[in-house]
Amino acid sequence: MDPDLSLLLNGIVSGLLLGGLYAAAASGLAVSFGMLDIVNIAHPVLMVAAGFFVVLVGTALGLDPLLVAVLQAPLFYVLGIGLYTAYNYFFERRGDEALQGLAFFFGVMFIIEVGLVLLFGPEQRFLDPDYAFVTWRLGEIDVPLRMLIPALLAMASIGALYWFLQRTFTGLAIAAVAQDPEALRLMAVDPVRIKRIAFGISVALASIAGGALVVVQPIDPSTHNVFIGRVFAICIMGGMASLPGCILAAFLFGVVENLTATFYGPSWAPAVAFGWLLLVLAVRPQGLFGRAA
Repeated sequence: MDPDLSLLLNGIVSGLLLGGLYAAAASGLAVSFGMLDIVNIAHPVLMVAAGFFVVLVGTALGLDPLLVAVLQAPLFYVLGIGLYTAYNYFFERRGDEALQGLAFFFGVMFIIEVGLVLLFGPEQRFLDPDYAFVTWRLGEIDVPLRMLIPALLAMASIGALYWFLQRTFTGLAIAAVAQDPEALRLMAVDPVRIKRIAFGISVALASIAGGALVVVQPIDPSTHNVFIGRVFAICIMGGMASLPGCILAAFLFGVVENLTATFYGPSWAPAVAFGWLLLVLAVRPQGLFGRAA
């Protein structure tokens, strides 16, 4: 096979696997930002915090990091309920959710980052399961399990969320709450309760993403800064509340970023990837799967 073609194919495959990590990171934001219209700028740092606790528990008990991420997801669900309760009490119910609410999540972000530094120090942490050192070779294409298995877990969790949103009453209420909360009240459904559940789910998804993250790369308390722009860009590109759009946008973002890094250098990768975002929005302002106003 031609070396350039082999490099291109490997770049596409690696980009798709990287997109799986981005999808895991952005899916929770698609719920909080896309469906609830809550600009949770702290979502990436919650993912990193989940990664640190995955390393802590996984190292102490000798468990697979992805298993730990799934097991601790209910705890992060409860944390999400607590965060939304505070946000609703102090800001949303008074109509101050725009600027003041954004400042609230900025504060949460900095508190968590400083807390991680105090608890774990500024050093990088990682946890390597056995499969992290295994690479499948399919002809000229290398498929590292370090990236494949977290991507599969991400797709499974997003698929479960999609089924929940499409097939259950609570899921349908989550999809409707940002559009018409008064209609939910007429059906004897408390919109605040629905938002509380949805925000808890979004933070639980951050736990899954954190487990995927520590398998793919080492983390430190400032790692979330790398993901803030990316997860919001993916969410917007996909169409805000669309989970299929989130997945497609994450794959596109990962492939464009990885191919740019492969052929032109890593310093160009973010600029080209965000340029791709602007191009998509210029053609479809509502995003890939969004609905035109």
